[in-house]
Amino acid sequence: IYQRPPDSKALRGQRRHRSHTSISIPAAMSTCFYASTTAGAQSLDLRVCGSSLTTTAEGTTETLATLSELDALITVTDILWILVCGILVFWMQAGFAMLESGSVRRKNVNNILFKNLMDASIGAICFWLLGYSFAFGNAKYIYQDTGKDNRFIGAGNWALQNFNNDFDYHSFFFQWAFAGAAATIVSGSVAERCRLEAYFVYTIVLTTFIYPIVVHWVWSSTGWLSAFYTDSDGNRYLKENGVIDFAGSGVVHMVGGFAGLMGAIAIGPRRELLSDDPRVRASVKGSSDLLCALGVSILWMGWYGFNAGSTLGAGQGVIGQTASAEPALTYINIAAKVAVTTTISAAMGAITTMIYSRVVLGNYKLTLCLNGVLAGLVSITAPCSVVEPWAAMMIGIIGSFVYIMASNTVKACGIDDPLDAFAVHGACGVWGVLSVGIFATQSNISRTFGFDNNAVQSGNQFRNQLIGVIAIASWTSVTSGIIFYGLKFAGLLRVSEEEEKLGLDASEHGIQVLEGKSVEMKAKSEQPV
Repeated sequence: IYQRPPDSKALRGQRRHRSHTSISIPAAMSTCFYASTTAGAQSLDLRVCGSSLTTTAEGTTETLATLSELDALITVTDILWILVCGILVFWMQAGFAMLESGSVRRKNVNNILFKNLMDASIGAICFWLLGYSFAFGNAKYIYQDTGKDNRFIGAGNWALQNFNNDFDYHSFFFQWAFAGAAATIVSGSVAERCRLEAYFVYTIVLTTFIYPIVVHWVWSSTGWLSAFYTDSDGNRYLKENGVIDFAGSGVVHMVGGFAGLMGAIAIGPRRELLSDDPRVRASVKGSSDLLCALGVSILWMGWYGFNAGSTLGAGQGVIGQTASAEPALTYINIAAKVAVTTTISAAMGAITTMIYSRVVLGNYKLTLCLNGVLAGLVSITAPCSVVEPWAAMMIGIIGSFVYIMASNTVKACGIDDPLDAFAVHGACGVWGVLSVGIFATQSNISRTFGFDNNAVQSGNQFRNQLIGVIAIASWTSVTSGIIFYGLKFAGLLRVSEEEEKLGLDASEHGIQVLEGKSVEMKAKSEQPV
């Protein structure tokens, strides 16, 4: 099908000129030509592809797509995929806002929405200036010239100053959306009694330092837990595969969940929960189950960007392709499987909590089932690319019971976590990371990461996952505890009893609920003496 013209040389990256050959290819069909870049055409080392070509007359110039042009198309496809998935992840902020506003009382809705807005805004600036640099540094492997990057922290590319070619900004955008999700998780744990200034301080520290350090450990090419860490011999710092956390059960959800737990412990329970009157304790019920349901639906939708988007590409080939090879497995194939495992785990989380609610509690409890969905989603986030669908079902079932047990334990300890943030994100995040060492398969790990070993069967993978869980939980708990207890001892963490009783909408935003409606209060300077 390909005839090499006399005295011509096929050069990689250049368009083909044929003076003696004409080719006819039916429309909507593609084909590839194999040519040579060496003198004498000793080997066919150049693959040139074209599609929907028509018959050409002798002596005309025909344009074919060279490998370099196909690489450019793949790059554009990958960037577009990451941008779209990043937008889906950011759309989760709307889901968090609805879920949290529906879970608090009407007098605190404006306040929780304001915190969600500031999470994204403050987090964007902090992650741009320092956080992304601490997370990924110069983005080089440990055997390369990494500058001051080390296994603990990145150091370079401050404020994206190295992004001067316009080819890397999509990476920051996608990672910022994740950072915003981690920060938003905390707001639910300290809802209805935390001062705004204290929350701002914590958001700055989380998105600048606490969260980026964990990202560096697990997802950078120099982090000590990373599956992408490679020394000059091709080995990882942790034996064989490092810690596998595909989309962030540990990196995002454990950080947010454990930070929220420390905040809830430091700030103490809401005043009503200290009462012996069950009617007073029941008064802390959220304002709208409708908003909660809509919020979880949006979160479930956004989770496809969260998990499937973590392929960080759509068109790139994972397995090499030669003239005789079958079509290469691409990242979009993995993303499709991730979408399936994510769906199955979330669905089983909802079904399991539904059955538990009916059998144990005697009725079908909507809020419990909504959290069951989130429990399944958090649990599958780490293993979504390395497990089979049947394993995703088991992970979702176990994840829902992990959530229920963690929620009951937190309540039994007298800790007030209004949205069960620790039970959903922290505890299920732990389970998600550990589940990789139990349910992952060698073939799936090989297809996703390129590691072909028996780490799962030998138990080494579970050991690595356990090390990762301990490291992330310890780091987050200690650093978050320092921030929250520091603010508490300074008297800056919690609003006064009077402000809490009136509602944070009134004390922090000048909005008071009268007869079920929010009414803007006059400024102090306008109020009569």
